[in-house]
Amino acid sequence: MRGRRRSGLSLVNATVSPTIRPLIVLTLGLVGHVIGYGYSRAYSSQESHGNGPSFVRPVGNQTAAIGREAVFSCYVRNIGKYKVGWLRASDQTVLSLSTRIVTHNTRISVTYETGGCSSTSDIPMGIHGVTGTNQVTDEGVNCMWKLHIRQLKESDRDCYMCQINTDPMKSELGCLSILVPPDIVYGDETSKDLSVSEGENVTLNCQATGIPKPRVSWRREDGQHILIRNSTSFSSSYSRKIANFQKITQYNESKLHFHRVDRQQMGVYMCIATNEVPPSVSKRVTLEVNFAPAVEVRAQLLGAPLGRSVQLECSIEAHPNTINFWEKNSRMLLDGPKYEIREDRTGYHVTMTLLIKKFTPEDVGSYNCIASNSLGKAEGSTRLYEIEVKDDMILRVGLAEAARGASSASFSILHRPYLVALSVISVLHLVCTR
Repeated sequence: MRGRRRSGLSLVNATVSPTIRPLIVLTLGLVGHVIGYGYSRAYSSQESHGNGPSFVRPVGNQTAAIGREAVFSCYVRNIGKYKVGWLRASDQTVLSLSTRIVTHNTRISVTYETGGCSSTSDIPMGIHGVTGTNQVTDEGVNCMWKLHIRQLKESDRDCYMCQINTDPMKSELGCLSILVPPDIVYGDETSKDLSVSEGENVTLNCQATGIPKPRVSWRREDGQHILIRNSTSFSSSYSRKIANFQKITQYNESKLHFHRVDRQQMGVYMCIATNEVPPSVSKRVTLEVNFAPAVEVRAQLLGAPLGRSVQLECSIEAHPNTINFWEKNSRMLLDGPKYEIREDRTGYHVTMTLLIKKFTPEDVGSYNCIASNSLGKAEGSTRLYEIEVKDDMILRVGLAEAARGASSASFSILHRPYLVALSVISVLHLVCTR
């Protein structure tokens, strides 16, 4: 070679005049430099498009509800001879390598779509969790690898990495946020059913977990208003002063405070937790307010004519439930031919009625309505006496009732003949006796 180069140069030296010889050498050198630069660029371009894989776009982050499916997409250009794998970023657990699933988690699979990818004909079909085509396409175009995570669990919250096994490694990261529906925390953090004495301070507590953080509110199960005592007032509920309470439909806090709890605040309360992820959840908390019985009679003194039926009535408030009965001369009265006893209960309120049939002189006296529970005993008394009805009183009462019945549109028409007949009989009786 050296000999040939020498002979070539000798040939130039021999045939070319000394004046143009330097120009020819310079020209040949420039041509050789251009040819070498062009070859270098072509080789570099071939490396970039044929052997240099790159990511087309970021993997991106995902947000999905628990139980749903999350899909990460990894777009790669010029994959060539290299392989794409998926990893869990926190512990570098390999999930897949090329088309093979490495993890034992059956909820994870990989699919690919070709637009197409170079050298995709070497991708085998029928691999578990892998779908796609084996179409052979030109180099330099894109392919997309997808990581599927089905039936999401809260433990799937992590970042996932799409990695190409170049040297050094190339990777793109995408993070998964899991939305978790609300769940009420049971145990010491959430109140159970409570039974307290009237006048105590009580707090109903309800804690819930979920992502995003749930909103907790309270409602009454019966749809009634929640009564919150005004901070500057206090009075017994037996006086029925509702003005001392603020009435609200819904209380939007996790802790519901009752200052000096009142019997009117007794009931079943619903703790409701909700966020953007269905379903909402709720928990029932029963608040029982215990207090000694209080008895109130409708009339303390009552008169009735003989032969009529007489009804006595009393109202009782107490919790826990009371044993209720009527007494006369320290003797308990029982339901039967002479007495009819009825008890109507609504919450902590009871109405007791005693019907005395065919009032006689022996029925005159004091009747006691008695209520008793574990916290105490109370009673109310009604004195029943006889009313003597004279003939002229019957006439006046009969005529007055007839006139009132005739002028009242709401008076039953069935009673009018009776009142008229009563008035006529009273007049005839008065005339005959005179």
